Amino acid sequence: MIAKNGTGKTTLLRVLAGEESVEGEHKKIEIHPDIRIGYLKQEPDLDPEQTVMGEVFSTQNAKVQAVRIYEEAMAKGAGDQEIQEAVAAMEKLKAWDTEAQMKEILSKLKVDRFNQQIKTLSGGQQKRVALAKLLIDEPEFLILDEPTNHLDIEMIEWLQDYLSRPSITLFLITHDRYFLEEVCDHIVELDNGKLYKYSGSYSDYLEKKAEREQNEAVQYEKNKKLFKKELEWMRRQPKARTTKAKSRIDKFQDIKSEVNKFEPDEELRIYVKPDRLGTKIVEFHNVGKTMGDQLIVKGFDYKFKKKERIGIVGPNGSGKSTLINIMTGMLAPDQGKVVIGETTVFGHYRQEGLEVEQDKRVIDFIREVADAIPMEKGKFLTAEQLLERFLFPRPQQRVYISKLSGGEKRRLYLLRVLMKNPNFLILDEPTNDLDIISLNVLETYLQTFPGCLVVVSHDRFFMDKMVDHLWVLQEDGSIRDYPGNYSQYRREAQQKASAKKDSVAPVQKAASTSVSKESSEGLSYEERKQLKRIEQKIDRLGKGKDKLSAEYLNPDLGHEQMTELTKSIKAIEDQIEELEMEWMELAEKA
Repeated sequence: MIAKNGTGKTTLLRVLAGEESVEGEHKKIEIHPDIRIGYLKQEPDLDPEQTVMGEVFSTQNAKVQAVRIYEEAMAKGAGDQEIQEAVAAMEKLKAWDTEAQMKEILSKLKVDRFNQQIKTLSGGQQKRVALAKLLIDEPEFLILDEPTNHLDIEMIEWLQDYLSRPSITLFLITHDRYFLEEVCDHIVELDNGKLYKYSGSYSDYLEKKAEREQNEAVQYEKNKKLFKKELEWMRRQPKARTTKAKSRIDKFQDIKSEVNKFEPDEELRIYVKPDRLGTKIVEFHNVGKTMGDQLIVKGFDYKFKKKERIGIVGPNGSGKSTLINIMTGMLAPDQGKVVIGETTVFGHYRQEGLEVEQDKRVIDFIREVADAIPMEKGKFLTAEQLLERFLFPRPQQRVYISKLSGGEKRRLYLLRVLMKNPNFLILDEPTNDLDIISLNVLETYLQTFPGCLVVVSHDRFFMDKMVDHLWVLQEDGSIRDYPGNYSQYRREAQQKASAKKDSVAPVQKAASTSVSKESSEGLSYEERKQLKRIEQKIDRLGKGKDKLSAEYLNPDLGHEQMTELTKSIKAIEDQIEELEMEWMELAEKA
């Protein structure tokens, strides 16, 4: 579902989820009584006193409860009878797949602080717990409000693949346009109180929306001509009117209404003129920083050039925001130094978002910074005009901030940053909670921005459109300067991962394959024999592991026997891992 912020997207989701009632003479929502609905809110509704794992398991799903009982029995070393009953319940409900799926979901969403209380988690961590809980519960109908917020890009790509499964019925709001393209086969647009439904992906929606607007524009021109004609007639008429004349007057009012409500989209162009940047902008000289036990950056050197556009990439918690704070001088490095040019004026949009008195009016919040910003050719753009360009019409500018939606508040905070007229703009997750219409406006503005731009974002579409190259944060504290956009970087990373997987495949399939002629050409006769022996050993160990794993199904298995069985399987896995490493060392010589 696509719509502007503040037009009622979240309200509509709450109605669908049964959390709000509907209005209207002919109101009706029909939901099958056997359909379980799962609703992910923007702000999760979790028990603050509960632990992470307790919250994940707080569901009526019988399979999930069977997994909980089994896991608790194994963890506390329960008696043979209790463990056998737990295993029997898992078998009866066929819950082994559920257990594996739970582990996959928790792992991919990086939900691992199982014994930590919900109230001690950050907002982003709570959102991931709520999402994991919902996916594990497997409702028949998923309703998701901005599910990709607070996820890093790898999580988003995994979730994208997960939700693309044909068995899932899904209704969602998201600003992630790549996500829409890959996951959704219908788009619903809420525009001026009307719902428009489009079949196909996001790109299909854009084409069909353009056709609809073109048709509306043609009809608008016809109505406008007819309106002028009817207006002339109205002005010529005497006050005493016949029944026939009144009918024509009613028709005139209808045409007038149609003409007034149609607002043809105008292409946005804001050519701001910030202060010129000098030759020295921002320079990193052998910068290093450690936060607690985490190495954020080491030995980093870089000098910004004019009009540079850089995206910063790394998983959640890798130190992207810390690096930005070092860049702006808000945080001192442990070693080296950052030099900021005298003419550099930062505009820093932070993840924390809007923190102001809620009883302030929108226009007053912007005017606190400036009444106007300079444009080209000596012109100025007033605060009112800039607000209008960013989808705050004049009546809404007099509204108190407390009345705005979450997305509108984020957009207002962004405008305050822009109103400072910076020449070095830093955007830390600017797309969170912004609707697609607002994103299009922001992107158009940034494309003409003449200063330096640094972006941290999990929005792949936004990154591809805005940046020329990437800083990729590595685990060892180094920063890789990648010459391309995010999609190009991900393709390269996936190709490398695929190549690595292919190189390990002979080890994993040792039972059915042997080392190829190509991979053994660089080895001696003895080394090729050694490769063959390793493959045979891995094959034997793999069969032994499978045999031991099958013994878990024995109903007469005691607790001590089960413990010994687990140890034996772990020992075999360790042997296989050692042999695989030996195989890889030999294969690399080939």
